[in-house]
Amino acid sequence: MEFDINQHAPEIKAGVPSDPLAMHDETMRAFEEYKATNDARLAAIEKGRGADPLTEEKMARLNARMDELTLKSARPALASEKAAATHQAREHKQAFDVYMRQGESGGLRMLETKALSIGSNPDGGYLVPDEIAQEIGKRLSVISPIRSIAGVQEVSSLVYKKPFMTLGPTVGWVGETASRTQAMELYAMPAATPSLLEDAAVNVDEWLAAQVEQAFAEQEGTAFVTGDGSNKPKGFLSYTNVANGSWEWGKLGYLATGVAGDWPASDPSDILVDLVYAVRAGYRQNAAFAMNRKTQAAIRKFKDSSGNYLWQPPAVAGGRASLMTFPVVEAEDMPDVGANSLSVAFGDFRRGYLIVDRQGVRVLRDPYSAKPYVLFYTTKRVGGGVQDFDAIKLLKFAAS
Repeated sequence: MEFDINQHAPEIKAGVPSDPLAMHDETMRAFEEYKATNDARLAAIEKGRGADPLTEEKMARLNARMDELTLKSARPALASEKAAATHQAREHKQAFDVYMRQGESGGLRMLETKALSIGSNPDGGYLVPDEIAQEIGKRLSVISPIRSIAGVQEVSSLVYKKPFMTLGPTVGWVGETASRTQAMELYAMPAATPSLLEDAAVNVDEWLAAQVEQAFAEQEGTAFVTGDGSNKPKGFLSYTNVANGSWEWGKLGYLATGVAGDWPASDPSDILVDLVYAVRAGYRQNAAFAMNRKTQAAIRKFKDSSGNYLWQPPAVAGGRASLMTFPVVEAEDMPDVGANSLSVAFGDFRRGYLIVDRQGVRVLRDPYSAKPYVLFYTTKRVGGGVQDFDAIKLLKFAAS
């Protein structure tokens, strides 16, 4: 399989999360209240009184609250600055800091002379210091849902080739003679006021990482799910899908719910059990569910034969919610439940989907285009695609 890396990552603004233990306690309290409210709703329906609109409204509020708490708990706190490992890296970092604050008056010259030809590229900006690149990567791995569970490979060239087995011991290069998958630039353009940049108390490293993380996460998150492979990674839902009984390499298998645009009328959770066991045992050990919050809200109501809820909030602070003991990844780019929608994915994404990052994040300072603001055109190259078509299965809301 070949990945041609020519892509950039998006930007985002992160708030500082609250105490994770307090958020975990609040999540558990909200879930207990949700269960009690849903049990009361079900009891009213069983007695023939129908669903109370006020109860439904309360459940919707509790759903939204749990979604909010789950999202906040996944956000990383700002990390403190780390010292540069070498004299050369320290020089580059010092020059980059001056460039961010003063531009051509000092930092640009330093970057082109002291800070090393390896860090400069007049056409595409300047490489950020390793600490900032690592901080951006670390934050993306936390807030970008598919990146947090997929396999990630860093490379220094534009193309990555990976051999793997498709049938027994036979090894070959996938796509060796096929056209290369293009991986294009993801970019963000945060803006700062001159007074912010002149403030010595402002850590420009952390400011830049915090500004670009959300945009990068949103852009790549969409591409990893639904990207068409043209100037962006190819998302796993963009590959040809077939009924799992007809599965073959190069396609993703799916199970149908049996109802167009809906769950089965009786025992809807049974199809989730079938989905889990459609994945081979070797992949289930590290498997996870991926779905958006609306689908997750519907699944929160499901119970097993003993009356236990299948969805459970995170067991520890900072953890993930689980469904039938498997982690649940909330990916908003997964489609809502609808006719023929592929709204739930399950499998070992670390083995099934590969993200390829090209080393380095570049920044180009622009003090002219949006005066009085200073723009920072920030780019990162990323590629992605399915590497093991047997590791991920889909749930299709269709009759067959």
